[in-house]
Amino acid sequence: MKNTLILTLTLLSLVPSFAGAKDYAVVVSKATHANKDWQPVVNALVKKHEAKVIKYEGNVGSVLGKLREQFPRYACFVATPKEATGAFVAQVHQLTRKLDDDPYTDTFWGVLTGFDAANALAIAKHAKPLTVRKVASGTEIALECVTEGLWYDELVKNKFVRKKPGGQPEQLRGPDDTTEAFAKVLADYQPDLFITSGHATEGGWQIGFRYRNGFLKSKAGQIFGQDTQAKHIEINSPNPKVYLPIGNCLMGNINGPDAMALAWMNDISVKQMIGYTKPTWFGYQGWGVLDYYVEQPGRYTLTEAFFANNHALIHRLGDSATPSRDRQGLQFDRDVVAFYGDPKWSAKLAPGKLAYGQTLESKEGVFTLEIQPNLGSKSFDTVNNNGSQRGGRPIVAFLKQRISNAEIIEGQDLSPVITDDFVLVPRPVKCDPNRAYRIKFRAKLLN
Repeated sequence: MKNTLILTLTLLSLVPSFAGAKDYAVVVSKATHANKDWQPVVNALVKKHEAKVIKYEGNVGSVLGKLREQFPRYACFVATPKEATGAFVAQVHQLTRKLDDDPYTDTFWGVLTGFDAANALAIAKHAKPLTVRKVASGTEIALECVTEGLWYDELVKNKFVRKKPGGQPEQLRGPDDTTEAFAKVLADYQPDLFITSGHATEGGWQIGFRYRNGFLKSKAGQIFGQDTQAKHIEINSPNPKVYLPIGNCLMGNINGPDAMALAWMNDISVKQMIGYTKPTWFGYQGWGVLDYYVEQPGRYTLTEAFFANNHALIHRLGDSATPSRDRQGLQFDRDVVAFYGDPKWSAKLAPGKLAYGQTLESKEGVFTLEIQPNLGSKSFDTVNNNGSQRGGRPIVAFLKQRISNAEIIEGQDLSPVITDDFVLVPRPVKCDPNRAYRIKFRAKLLN
C-alpha cells in the first residue's frame, strides 16, 4: 500500500473568517503614530491590507485585550529603531502567545522597522510577491531543493558549491578570502534569499568560522566588506530579497543606528528577515527555518516557515520526554529570534524537490490533508544536517479558518495537536510504505 498520511477535518459550518479589518492589525505606540515621519508607514499598511490600527502607550503588552478582541490572522508591530529592541521582540513573542489558552503563537506577526521612516515606508509599501529562485549562502544548504544557488563553506577554506538551473550541485574551488566574492554575489548574482551563519555581532558578520576570512560590516545604514587585508569593499544590491542569518549571534538585535539589521533592510533591500537578538548557542529557532522554508520549497511563505518552526519548538518544549538540556535551549530560543517585515507579504521558494507531498482538500465539509511520500522509506528523513538542532520537525498544516472544540474521531495514536488555526503531527520516525496514516476530528468554525 502506498504510504499516505491523511488528516481529515470534519467541520460543522461554513463561516467566513480572516477577512478585511479582522484579518490584519497594525500595532503601534501612540508616540510613533503621532510622528509625522512614521505615520505614513502605518497608513501604507492600512491601505495595503485594510488593516485595523491598535495604539498603545507604555508596554506593548497592554494591547492584549484589543488583540484578543480582534484576533487577527496577521499582526504588524510598527516600531522605530529605538523601540525595536531585543526586549521589545521578546515582549511581542510573549504577547502573541496569550490570545487564547493554548501555548502556541496565535497570529502571524512581524516587527516592521527600518533605518529611518523612509526605509520602513518602502518595506510597508512593497507589495509584489517574491518567488525565490536564486539562493546564496555562507554555509552549507540543500541546493537540491532550490532552482539555483551557491554557497561558500564557513568551515572549510576554499570550498565552494554551486548549482545552475537544471543542473546538479558541483563543488568548485573558491578564493582564500571570500569577502569580495560575497560582495559580488550580492551585487551581481542578486540572490532572492541570502543565508548566513557563524560568529557575528550587531555590527558585523565574520565570514569564516574555522579559518581566517573577512567581514561584512555596517555603519549608518550601509553594508560594506572588509577583507583580510583591511580593504574596504562597497556593496550595491538593490533587488528585493529575504535574509536568514540562521546561526548568527546578535544579527537581529537593533542596538543603535549602526546595527546590521537596519543596514540589511536599508542598503541591501531586505524586505523580511529573522535574527537572534542574543548570542545563540542552541539554534532550534534559527536553523529550523531551513527545514520548513528551503527544504520544503514552495510549501510555505517565509512567515509561515518561521511560525511553523516556532510551533515545533513550543511543541517539543511541552514534550515530557524532551531532555532537560534541550528544554533549557528551547526556552532560551523561544523569545529571542526576531521576525522583521510585513508578515503578510509573500516570499516563497519556487516549487522544487519535496521529500513528501502535502495537500489540503475539502469535500462536503470534510477537510483532508494528504501527505504523499516521494522518497519511499526515506521520505521523513532529515534533508540536510548542517547546523544545530536539524531535522525531526513535525508536519504543520495551517488552516484557512479558525476552529474550536476539536474532537478527534480517529488517529489518536499519531498524537496530533489541533489548535484554532493549525494542525501539527509529530514526524514519524520512519516512513512505513505499508500503512496509511489517518486522523479525523470534528470542530466548530469560528467567525
